[in-house]
Amino acid sequence: MEMLHYDFMQRAFCAGGIIALVASVLGVHLMLRRQALMADMLSHVSLAGVAAGAYLGWNPSYAGFAAAAAGAIAVEYIRRSYRAYSEMSIAIIMIGGLSSAVVLMGLNKGINKSFSSYLFGSVVAVNETELMLMLGTAAVGAIFFILLRRPLYQMAFDEETAQTNGIPVRLISMLFSMVTGMIVAAAMPLVGVLLVSALIVLPAALAVRLARSFAAALIIAMLVGVAGVFTGLTASYELGTPPGGTIALFLLALLLIGIVLKKISVIAGKLGNRQNRTIINHHQTGQVAMQDAFPRMKGNKLDAPATHTHGGTENESYV
Repeated sequence: MEMLHYDFMQRAFCAGGIIALVASVLGVHLMLRRQALMADMLSHVSLAGVAAGAYLGWNPSYAGFAAAAAGAIAVEYIRRSYRAYSEMSIAIIMIGGLSSAVVLMGLNKGINKSFSSYLFGSVVAVNETELMLMLGTAAVGAIFFILLRRPLYQMAFDEETAQTNGIPVRLISMLFSMVTGMIVAAAMPLVGVLLVSALIVLPAALAVRLARSFAAALIIAMLVGVAGVFTGLTASYELGTPPGGTIALFLLALLLIGIVLKKISVIAGKLGNRQNRTIINHHQTGQVAMQDAFPRMKGNKLDAPATHTHGGTENESYV
C-alpha cells in the first residue's frame, strides 16, 4: 500500500497495533471491575501533565506519563475514602485534571495549536520516542496481566473474598491503576484525549457481549481493537480526518453490528431450539451477557480452576 511507504504511517500502524492489543485487554478488566470511566478520567489527568510539561519546557510525553501515574495513585486513595460512592473518585480527579490542563494551556498561548493533536490524535504525532514508550508500556502491561490474571479476575467480582484468600488487594489495585494510567498516556498521541476511552471500552464491550469465557473475551477484544485501529488509520489517511475520531467510529460500528448479529442469533435460537430454557430466560429477563459469560469464581484456591454452569453443564473458567 502506498501509505506504508511513509515512515510516519509505518510508525502509526506499529503504534496502533501495539496499543490496540494492550488497551483491549485493559478494557475487559475495567469492565469487569465496573471502572470503564477510569480511562477517560486518566486521559484528562495525562493531558494536564502534557500541558505542564510544555509550559515548563519538559518532554510532554514523559510529563503526561508522570501525571497519569500520579492520578492513578490519587484515585485509589480517594476511592477508599468514599467506599460507598466509589465513582466520586473518578469525578474528583477528572475535574482536577481537566481544570489544570485548561489553566496551563491558557498560561501558554503558543501551545494551543499543537494541543489539537493531543485532543483528537494525529498520525504524525507518533515519533520515535512515542513508539518506544508504547513498546515499553505494552511490555509492562502484558507482564502484569499475565502474571496476575487469576487475582485480577477474582478481585473483579469480590474484593473482600480475594483479600480473605490472601491476595494483596490494595497493592494489586494500585498497580492496576498505574498500568491503566500508563496505557492511557501511551494511547493519547494516536487517538487523542477525547477518544482514548473508545479504544479501551468499545472492543471490550463487544467482547463481553459475545464471549462465553474470560479467555474468549480477551481474544475477541484484541481482534476487534486491532481491526478497528487498522481500518480507522487507513480511512484517516485516505479521507484526511483525525485518526482518533475515525478509529472510534469504526469501533462503534463494529460494536453495533456485533450487537445486532448477537440479537439475531438469539432470536433464531429461540425459534429453532426451545430446549435451553436457562439461556432463554436470561435474555427474556434482560440480564446482561456478562453475568452469563463470566460467573463468579467458585472455590477459594486460586490455583484450582473455577467451575461454573452454562445451561446445566459445568465448564472450567479459563482464567
